[in-house]
Amino acid sequence: MMVELFIQLYSLVILARVLMSWVNIDPYSPLARTIFNLTEPVLAPVRNLLPPAAGLDFSPIIVMVLLQVIGRMIVTMLLA
Repeated sequence: MMVELFIQLYSLVILARVLMSWVNIDPYSPLARTIFNLTEPVLAPVRNLLPPAAGLDFSPIIVMVLLQVIGRMIVTMLLA
């Protein structure tokens, strides 16, 4: 189903952003900018609600879990 595919792809983009934060990547490269532009509108509100704990940003994890839950809800409603 398209909803599941979109959620999986978007989760991979979020994971790529997390991995980019662990290594030294040029933030001005086209790929880095694209990933940032795709994820920041979703991660920023969560980050504002839940500030970093002990210097760690948990917003990617929270967004990925929420995406899975919302995706399952949508699929369940569509199949019912």
